[in-house]
Amino acid sequence: DKEVRAIFLRLFAQLFQGYRSCLQLIRIHAEPVIHFHKAAFLGQRGLIENDFLTKVLNGMAFAGFVSERGPPFRACDLFDELVAFEVERIKAEEGNPPKMIKHVRELAEQLFKNENPNPHIAFQKVPRPTEGSHLRVHILPFPRINESRVQELLQEGLARSQGAPAATRGDKKCVVPAGPPVGMFTCS
Repeated sequence: DKEVRAIFLRLFAQLFQGYRSCLQLIRIHAEPVIHFHKAAFLGQRGLIENDFLTKVLNGMAFAGFVSERGPPFRACDLFDELVAFEVERIKAEEGNPPKMIKHVRELAEQLFKNENPNPHIAFQKVPRPTEGSHLRVHILPFPRINESRVQELLQEGLARSQGAPAATRGDKKCVVPAGPPVGMFTCS
């Protein structure tokens, strides 16, 4: 699952490389409006006649992408890093499938780590009881809970968690890197 998502992440990073240089921030209203200059983006990449990319840029999903990722000051993520800093690496890997696969696996691992910041904490799903299970005779009644033992376990867990580093997400806002200008890319 993560490797398929990593492939799509690379694809969209390649499709939208340099998109930040075609964003225009319009400050007429109280809330700034972000506009994407499609003609400039397609023209600088030599893709004016590309029907697929034109339809992608005209779609609602891309409009949402621009409104969400357009602000110059927001929390950056893996996609922003790919678009801004991995341009040369992606270009160099085009003719080398083993390197490309290695990069996809690295991205998949990063996606997994982003979604599972504490992999050692595993939650086990408890299945729902089947219909009529309460009527079975062989099931023993639930034992009484020892309150002192529960408190002891809670204290142990608290002591252990205080010594562990805090698991926080790095949603610190920063200036989003623009990456190389669009004119640098030519597509076939």
